[in-house]
Amino acid sequence: MVYNSETTRLIFGLKLRQLRLDLGISSLEVSKRAGLSPSYMTELEKGKKYPKVEKMFDLARALETDYETLVSPRLSKKLEPLANLIHSRVLNELPLDWLGLDASDLLALLAEAPAKVSAFISTLIEISRSYGMRVESFLFSVLRTYQEMQDNYFPELEEAAEQFRATLDWPVNEPLHHDQLGQLLTARFAYQLENFTGDQYPALATVRSVFLPQQQNRLLINAALTHPQRAFTLARELGYRVLNLTERPLISSVREAESFGHVLNNFRASYVAGAMLMPRQPMVDDLRELFEAETYNPDRWLALIQRYAVTPEMFMHRLMGLLATQFGLNDSFFLRLNHRTGDEDYLLTKEMHLARLHSPHTTIGEHYCRRWVSIGVIHELDRQQHAGEWNGHPVIRAQISDYFESPDTYLVLAIAQTSSPETGVNSSVSLGIAVNDRLRQVVRFLNDPNLTHRLVNQTCERCGVADCLERVARPTIYQREKQTEEIRHLYGEL
Repeated sequence: MVYNSETTRLIFGLKLRQLRLDLGISSLEVSKRAGLSPSYMTELEKGKKYPKVEKMFDLARALETDYETLVSPRLSKKLEPLANLIHSRVLNELPLDWLGLDASDLLALLAEAPAKVSAFISTLIEISRSYGMRVESFLFSVLRTYQEMQDNYFPELEEAAEQFRATLDWPVNEPLHHDQLGQLLTARFAYQLENFTGDQYPALATVRSVFLPQQQNRLLINAALTHPQRAFTLARELGYRVLNLTERPLISSVREAESFGHVLNNFRASYVAGAMLMPRQPMVDDLRELFEAETYNPDRWLALIQRYAVTPEMFMHRLMGLLATQFGLNDSFFLRLNHRTGDEDYLLTKEMHLARLHSPHTTIGEHYCRRWVSIGVIHELDRQQHAGEWNGHPVIRAQISDYFESPDTYLVLAIAQTSSPETGVNSSVSLGIAVNDRLRQVVRFLNDPNLTHRLVNQTCERCGVADCLERVARPTIYQREKQTEEIRHLYGEL
């Protein structure tokens, strides 16, 4: 990570290199003129060292400039974007060490073609401002890519969860209740558990938990959480303890991140929580039984979720990793959509893609296809709530989605529920699995005639389906792309 002293060295190194290039001389020539060793000169340009005052005067003479210009933190106009990058929180928060890099390595690469790179960085900054991207967005994207590369399955975390359960003699075929988890935290790790309400702390009304380690491990838990949400909150705290993680976020449900360490460790503790609540082998056995059924039955899926006493989102994340590694079904995607009741908008708040970027993914400023079962299941939950028919259980739907003008076909399982503790918001989580020979071998109910089949697309703006009753926006992008295609085809015939 970059600190103030390192910032000074990095900027000096960039300036030193640029002054040398402006003179058209080599690093070796500068070192000779200044009476410095070539290796020391290289370290200076990489921003790894900073010269003493007397050497600074020697360098100024060698580069035909003055001392004040050389030590000034200001860079030339074409290097200004690089300077902004150095001073910004972005470079300070990038997980460079986790990626096997340091700031000087990155800047050395960027400085190879400073004018072009600066233009590129300026463009990226403008794009990020236009779309409201922040450092946190990048950090969570890095984590998501890491999960995707590992098929969302981590053997070392599986082992940690299994070993911890074994030390407590918890039977793997019995669900863990939040009372058990709470008692363990208080007895073994000296936690103080307290419930709070939105009336007590209005600013925390949508926050699930707050950890206060300086107050004797005081854990405040939102009283509005469901039992599965409470179980996950407590299991995640156990995950931090099992893995001995101290660098962590203290407030849950907040998309702010102080560092990549917070993001990564929160994920690791959450993964252990999921593996403790849904042990691998019993879960695999239960899934195999579901897949061997000749017909699709949503009640069986609901019963499985209730058996493990977990939230639909926890279940879907666990399902994704186990399908990829235990069943060979790694051509899949995960989506989470939020919808405020009474609104027409649907916000895609989480996604993950294994094997490739799949057809349904984030598309800013467009209207997601209303034929998605991910949206349809929210519609059904909205309808049941409005009619007073909802029984409080998650609503589950499945669909075979054929993508318009594409070879892609997916089996999509979608589950909708209220987004507690936030009021007035319903959400859905979906797992889509590419229909291929492997899926046909594993999932026998794939041929169930009662399973809904629908022609879908990415967004209304990109869709050419005629007379679509669900359309909420004109196919502007589709029409523009078709026109461009026709122009290119005609050009080829001229």
